[in-house]
Amino acid sequence: MTKLRVGVVGVGHIGKNHARLYAGLTSADFAAVYDTDAAAAQTVAGEFGVAIADSLDQFAEQIDPASIATPTSTHFEVARELLNRGKHLLIEKPITENPAHASALAELAAKRQLVLQVGHVERFNPVLSALEERLTHPRFIEAHRLSPYPNRSTDIGVVLDLMIHDLEIILHLVRSPVQTVDAVGGPVLSRGEDIANARIRFEDGCVANITSSRISPERMRKIRVFQEDAYLSLDYGTQTGEIYRRTATGISKEPVQIEPDEPLKRQLASFIECAATGRRPRVSGFEATAALALAVEITKRINSARGV
Repeated sequence: MTKLRVGVVGVGHIGKNHARLYAGLTSADFAAVYDTDAAAAQTVAGEFGVAIADSLDQFAEQIDPASIATPTSTHFEVARELLNRGKHLLIEKPITENPAHASALAELAAKRQLVLQVGHVERFNPVLSALEERLTHPRFIEAHRLSPYPNRSTDIGVVLDLMIHDLEIILHLVRSPVQTVDAVGGPVLSRGEDIANARIRFEDGCVANITSSRISPERMRKIRVFQEDAYLSLDYGTQTGEIYRRTATGISKEPVQIEPDEPLKRQLASFIECAATGRRPRVSGFEATAALALAVEITKRINSARGV
């Protein structure tokens, strides 16, 4: 079977990682890159021995599926053009700037029978697989995602930059309609919020408390899930975890066995498989749209509280 020719649009910080991993996949041929920054494109193309497209139109002629790792504000136009050219796509999160554009892309991909996967990479973290295996009926979820100031992705606030990872995961785990949302936050070094906290109550009674910051001196990516029979504490960064269970004499603690792996590598390999077989991706445009809509609502609540 002929291998798919895969390419990357946008070879900045994130796109370079896509390029590195595509170059190492045996399931596809890394064929081309396109970036409006010619020097960046030249650097990546030279490192991996792939073609440089002079335009998005030329890029479409050189590839079958593609990753889009451009600034969020450009996702809609770039993705729409490539979908209309019949290309399967992996778009970095957030899928677009607003839910209307996100929904339009999801519908277009479905109409054209194309794979549209969105880069919610934590869904491919071995930690989440371990959590899903032990999940019964979550009652309370606490998530923390903290990082130092990134000096990138500052065209969006921390909710769309970081918190959206946890929002998509929590929607996936709870699978109940959102009942209420409360949120606070504010800017420190950016125009948008750099720190935020959201409290979400679901119709089934589950409550999620999510904190995100990109002005923290430390890095943290943790989720804690409380359910009737157990409490799970998992660390996405170290890919470790513990499970606490109620026993006749108190509470027992045991480690969660997790086989470490690189989530982005798993995500890209899954995308190529979906593009080759037509299988529905783990995070399609529709799941990404739901996460984006919730993130936008949280951002609105934060801005309203600040009088913006």
